[in-house]
Amino acid sequence: MTGTVAENRIVRPYGDTTGDGMVQMSFTLPVPHDKRAEGAALQLAAKMGLDPAMLVHAKAMGPDFTFFVVYGRVTHLVDLSAVQVHEREYPLLSPKEANNAIKRTLRRKLVVLGACIGTDAHTVGIDAILNIKGFAGEKGLEYYREIKVVNLGAQVLVPDLVAASRAEKADAVLVSQVVTQRDAHLRNTREMSAAFRESYPSDKRPLLVVGGPRFDETATVGLGVDRIFGRGTTPGEVASYLVHALAERRAPS
Repeated sequence: MTGTVAENRIVRPYGDTTGDGMVQMSFTLPVPHDKRAEGAALQLAAKMGLDPAMLVHAKAMGPDFTFFVVYGRVTHLVDLSAVQVHEREYPLLSPKEANNAIKRTLRRKLVVLGACIGTDAHTVGIDAILNIKGFAGEKGLEYYREIKVVNLGAQVLVPDLVAASRAEKADAVLVSQVVTQRDAHLRNTREMSAAFRESYPSDKRPLLVVGGPRFDETATVGLGVDRIFGRGTTPGEVASYLVHALAERRAPS
């Protein structure tokens, strides 16, 4: 396969040589680590389309589970023209540009409320966006002089989140969800969305933004939120979105 990705609409995985179709994947089976378990892992890999499948790593995870890494060739192709992604529809702004836009649009500080809801106690994601120390070399939203940040921390109940939003007169509510067992992140997000829609008139509701490593960024309608951010999101991306979305809300029809 030659040429650039843009020129080649049909691509296949790359392992040792271009276009060889080699992939590596990992999984856990609920069986003790022995030869039978390794055979089961290879059988599963074969049923998933790896031919030939090679077992490159196996490690017991306690007495009843085994973690595997397998390597092999697949025949599947990817049609780049059929790939659907959520493209960013707004420009990335520097902190200075964002501050000036907020000042010009709102003529007051933009109030952002952040939290981890439900039983989620993983605040690393929300702190990376909100705290001044930031993430990936970018300062968090606390650094923006025209943004007021209220970080409620972890394990916040949805009714308390709504009450805090009303008390702070929040323009945007940012929720981080890392715990995903049994789709807890989806259930919590839908509960939050429903609570805000019951508590606010449609034209007064704050922007609802969620983020986490397991969200589908195209699922905003199904979850009832305005924006979803995936892994690797930076504070600048969030600030730029908030400026863009609030400006759109305030624009005349």
